[in-house]
Amino acid sequence: MGRGRVELKRIENKINRQVTFAKRRNGLLKKAYELSVLCDAEVALIVFSNRGKLYEFCSSSSMMKTLEKYRKCSYSTLDTAQSIRETQASYQEYLKLKARVEVLQRSQRNLLGEELGPLNTKDLEQLENQLETSLKQIRSTKTQAMLDQLGDLQKREQMLVEANKSMRRKLEELSAQVPLQLAWETGEQIIPNNHLQAQSEAFFQPLVGNSSLQIGYNPVFSDEMDVAGHNQNVSGYFPGWML
Repeated sequence: MGRGRVELKRIENKINRQVTFAKRRNGLLKKAYELSVLCDAEVALIVFSNRGKLYEFCSSSSMMKTLEKYRKCSYSTLDTAQSIRETQASYQEYLKLKARVEVLQRSQRNLLGEELGPLNTKDLEQLENQLETSLKQIRSTKTQAMLDQLGDLQKREQMLVEANKSMRRKLEELSAQVPLQLAWETGEQIIPNNHLQAQSEAFFQPLVGNSSLQIGYNPVFSDEMDVAGHNQNVSGYFPGWML
């Protein structure tokens, strides 16, 4: 009686799963070896368990050489196909960009008033509306720029006015201090000169008396006495009795 067909699904029992893995792994490695010997084929087998343990078989001397050979055979075809697809996509993008540039150049020439012959009435109206809109935007931007410049000039004017007022106040303060200083210096010089002049006049004041000499008592009037009393301290002369 033959063995029944095993259903291909994950074995839930952990022990049974490990036993089945070990048996089938050994059978797979044996089949790979037999295939390489019987058919003279280059076989490389790599198996990882569910715990990450590596099992491998290689019929050649180096697994790396077999893998490099596999990479060249597999990815070279893929790289070529990918390169062809990228080239086609780039060419399509180039065609789109070229058409876009041509449209923009034609629109620019139309805005400059060139090549207007192929345009119909609707196209000309759209072009006219576009120019009017652009002109409005340009005028609005120009007006705003002029207003901003005017505002800056007004601010500068206000700053200059404030600076002028400040300088004027400082000048008035300096102008008020200069006459006081001059008056103080002038007064300090005049006081000793007047004092000296008064002393010199008192010193050199002539004696006032009777022009006729009299022997004996010479009466002295009150003015003469004042002068004599004043000059007494200067010359030491005592008027009154004259010999």
